[in-house]
Amino acid sequence: MTGERNYYFDNGKFFLIFFVVFGHFIRQFIEDNELILAIYKTIYAFHMPAFILVSGHFAKGYFEKGYILKLMKKLLVPYIIFQLIYTIYYYFLLNQNKFSFDLLNPQWSLWFLISLFCWHMLLPLFKNWRPQLAIAFTITLGIVVGYFDFINTTLSLSRTIVFFPFFLLGYFLKREHFLQLKRKRMMIPSSLVLLITFGLFFHFPTWDYEWLFGSKPYSELENLTHFAWLGRLFIYSISFLTVISFWSLVPTKKYNYTKIGQYTLYVYLLHGFVIKFFRELDIPKWIADNHPSLILILIGSLLLTYILSSKLVRTLMQPIIELKIMNWRILFQTLNRRLFS
Repeated sequence: MTGERNYYFDNGKFFLIFFVVFGHFIRQFIEDNELILAIYKTIYAFHMPAFILVSGHFAKGYFEKGYILKLMKKLLVPYIIFQLIYTIYYYFLLNQNKFSFDLLNPQWSLWFLISLFCWHMLLPLFKNWRPQLAIAFTITLGIVVGYFDFINTTLSLSRTIVFFPFFLLGYFLKREHFLQLKRKRMMIPSSLVLLITFGLFFHFPTWDYEWLFGSKPYSELENLTHFAWLGRLFIYSISFLTVISFWSLVPTKKYNYTKIGQYTLYVYLLHGFVIKFFRELDIPKWIADNHPSLILILIGSLLLTYILSSKLVRTLMQPIIELKIMNWRILFQTLNRRLFS
């Protein structure tokens, strides 16, 4: 069962990183297509919370000696490197008039690296709490912070607080809890939850999807004044239900895509270069004008996920992402197989 459970988490991370790529691809088409908009909202209801939950589950080694230094090397150093690379990339790609490198405001998806580091740092404050009390408290905190305008995208502070309950829940969960989700009787209810969520978003297309991002104070979202807390509580309810449903439906056996789940950081950090370039081309407009094909976008997302997790890309990017010296022998062997096999 140990092997199966490892495959289970790798399978889950593969699907989640695919949804990250797919969600960013279809972003171009949500304004004029209610079906794609509903799919987009459904994905955002669970894909990052589910990623955050599994990250919390594997944070058990936090209290080991040297773990914080490893985290800094794994998260903060790549953040600084890619913040600079993305800043330079956008400067030329978008023909910006001014070059401005800002460490306090993460470029696009890089918010996750800062938040993940902060969630680990917050663990000592809650590790001895009763799980129910800790989750309830952090959900309350996530609701309250929306009323403070200074808690926003700067240093990903809003997302760090809003999504922390998912990280904490993952930390408290044991493997047995995940095994309980895999009972056969859970499959139908889990499928229904995801279908109902999709149906809800489809029938209310005007509902602001930015509520799902957790990145903005209430004043920058729909004007719900004092009742804005109900909006965030509603999102918490949907996200927790869909996250549980997702992990209930993840397969436990090994497949040809399972190994990709070990290299999600590569896909996460690198796919933004392709997505941003794609958005600047005329291709999205052509697809939109000719009724966007979800199959075409899905295939493109899968291909990009496979390519960015390939051994060749990992070998080339390892010095930047994992701060390891490039293994030239492996690189040449990989190139030789690709070119001459």
